[in-house]
Amino acid sequence: MAEIIQKDGTWVFDGDALRLTPGRDKNVSPLRRELGELIVPLGALAGLSFEQGKKTGRLRLRLRDGADPLLQATGGRLTEPHDPYQLLVDSDRYGVAEYLVDEVRQALLLDEVPADPVDAYLLPGPSVPLSASAGDGTASFDGERVRLEWNWKTEESKASAGARSLGIAEIETVEWQPAVGLENGCLRFRLRHAPTKAPAKYDPNAVELWGFKKDPLMALVAAAVQARLPHPAAGPRDAVPAQREPDSAAGDDHDALLRRLRELGELRRDGVLTDDEFAMAKQAVLRRM
Repeated sequence: MAEIIQKDGTWVFDGDALRLTPGRDKNVSPLRRELGELIVPLGALAGLSFEQGKKTGRLRLRLRDGADPLLQATGGRLTEPHDPYQLLVDSDRYGVAEYLVDEVRQALLLDEVPADPVDAYLLPGPSVPLSASAGDGTASFDGERVRLEWNWKTEESKASAGARSLGIAEIETVEWQPAVGLENGCLRFRLRHAPTKAPAKYDPNAVELWGFKKDPLMALVAAAVQARLPHPAAGPRDAVPAQREPDSAAGDDHDALLRRLRELGELRRDGVLTDDEFAMAKQAVLRRM
């Protein structure tokens, strides 16, 4: 087992998974504290690197594309200190960091873990229910529905329509973008068969973000929703069919759902999913069947 303990957090590798626990230091971001401990299975890893500096170094964990709903929803736009896959390392622990890197690399080689993208999430995403308030609204998610509520800063035409409640089946994609320079960010839910080019300020299915401290918490809502949407590698989700297709397409879809059930069972056995998370994900698959 390899372990490194820092104010920024603790990383422990046992040969099968890397356990990432955020530190209790005041400089640890609210997103990482709220996200809590992450258990990253070896099969989700693409690599681990260490960069030395004069006073501090940095461990950087790379995941296989498509393995994590948080990275999928944020498009790699989470920066330090909000990125849970980076760890600041004091100079007197450089040797420990390098040992951790060597252990992970050796395990990846021995298990012949490929670095290519995956077609199913290998991490479960943030726990639900959860809620975050930032910008012009509050976004809440209970695993089945997203609720958007507005505050006094919301543009009048958007606020006048009242709170929004979106079922997971209505949502085609979800995205989180940080505010950059003079450009505001957003948490946006794009609905099936309801495309829009309206700015987040006027979009009733988006929360506009202005670059304040709590903006990254909205990324957790995005990730929790993303984890319950079909994986992007599985192709676009069709509308509810007018009638059941009797040909082989229905059988292929059924087989895919059975494979997803087996994958969920493996994630629970590996400790990636809790019993409650497994039960919720299983019910979602069974409803689609």
